Amino acid sequence: MVQTKTIGRRKPRILIVTPEITYLPAGMGNMADKLSAKAGGLADVSASLVASLFNLGADVHVALPHYRRMFHVDVGRLISDELRKYQAHLPDSRIHLAEDRCFYYRDTVYSQGDENPHLALAFQREVINNIIPTVQPDLIHCNDWMTGLIPAAARRLDIPCLFTIHNIHTVHRCLSAIEYAGIDAAEFWKNLYYSRPPRDYFESRESNPVDFLTSGVFASHFINSVSPTFLEEIVRGWFDFIPGQFRSEVIAKYNAGCARGILNAPDDSYNPETDPNLKVNYDVKTHHAAKISNKMQFQEKVGLFKNPDAPLFFWPSRLDPVQKGPQLLTDILYKTLERYRDDNIQFAVVANGPYQQAFRDILGFHNLYGRLAVCDFDEHISRLGYASSDFTLMPSLFEPCGLPQMVAPIYGSLTVAHDTGGLHDTVELLDVENNRGNGFPFITYDSQGLAWAIDQAMAFYRLPTDVREAQVARIMVEAKRRFNHQQCAAEYIKIYEEMLDRPLTELFDGGDDQQNPYREGQS
Repeated sequence: MVQTKTIGRRKPRILIVTPEITYLPAGMGNMADKLSAKAGGLADVSASLVASLFNLGADVHVALPHYRRMFHVDVGRLISDELRKYQAHLPDSRIHLAEDRCFYYRDTVYSQGDENPHLALAFQREVINNIIPTVQPDLIHCNDWMTGLIPAAARRLDIPCLFTIHNIHTVHRCLSAIEYAGIDAAEFWKNLYYSRPPRDYFESRESNPVDFLTSGVFASHFINSVSPTFLEEIVRGWFDFIPGQFRSEVIAKYNAGCARGILNAPDDSYNPETDPNLKVNYDVKTHHAAKISNKMQFQEKVGLFKNPDAPLFFWPSRLDPVQKGPQLLTDILYKTLERYRDDNIQFAVVANGPYQQAFRDILGFHNLYGRLAVCDFDEHISRLGYASSDFTLMPSLFEPCGLPQMVAPIYGSLTVAHDTGGLHDTVELLDVENNRGNGFPFITYDSQGLAWAIDQAMAFYRLPTDVREAQVARIMVEAKRRFNHQQCAAEYIKIYEEMLDRPLTELFDGGDDQQNPYREGQS
């Protein structure tokens, strides 16, 4: 039996566990300004949530792997005073680094091969064995399959746990492999989800693999996806690539009232008024002339014909044919360029991925230089692309959340998107007459659906300049108000309140901040 805790009037302590983060706010702990490791949107939402909670006064802590190389920490070059500061565990530090050599010399968060499960086990070992006992949290917030075993350990300790689903990737490992990695899974093996129903611990230890992602859903007290519609799509049985056991556990949480969809938000640095990557910064009132100046510079940098009047379509997402739909565009690219030749239509692809070569082949075969640009991803060029483009392409087959379609309207670029998941929640068909909508979604997932949406975008582009300018200004205002971290953090806070049965004011202004009594023991 686990003894219950007594929080009293002390602010509840929240531990956010994430394998990646973009930044940490100053004041959170030692060397907070150096700790940045990003692979995708999870890093941005983790950073924004931690920063928002910290700025609101919450007792928030964060656990992440110690990526020394990515954090630009060269221990060998530190002098004695610097080394003592680096190694110090300050009483007020809220940053907890999982120490293991497998993290120290990495250049990326994830690997292409079979190393990711090893990284996940090392990270979770440190969180379960060291960080949770040190922090003594009242609530744990885990993110994605890399943290999928932690909810089972949290349930064993009677600590409420939220598990956020950012994508559908998972791995499987037997109990023996988990235990060889240093995690005493025998303590909470019943809270894990297996490939088949376990008969007992010993029968399953060597031959019944644990599903990391589904275990996170199964063992947690509450789950959320990163958009409301993607959660509904899972529950309704859309997409045959979603594993049946994962779907079943999500449905169980959904039917129990313990599942919610919370839309992510782009990083606050995506702001055309302050973005240092732009040639000319701009706001709602100055966007038209500034976007033309940025377009001219972008065209020069990526090899397009310099033409301020050319309608420019921008592709910002990785070129993954399984999810992102680049094949829909390559199917119609040449015909589209020819159809709108008199309009001087241009396409710019600034992205990496397995489908990049297909775009390069089309570029060379049809001699489309100056009208089509294909470039490797570069953060500076990508941000300039948002500020330069008239339209942003997001024809994904599925999209748990997506961020480019939220970044684009902030910069005054209207999104052409497949009507699915987070895209459905963020892109509404533009209706100029009724002064509503912000883009061009298409329902049927095929190249003709995308062609239809591009036609709608071009029809908008052919409208008088003053009409287009007014609509873009409205869309920019609405996007900035809607797609921000304050809105996102507020939704997570609501879940925290529900899980802790405490109102928001007590979460942040709950009296003295003494050491958490935690649980004195268990039997």
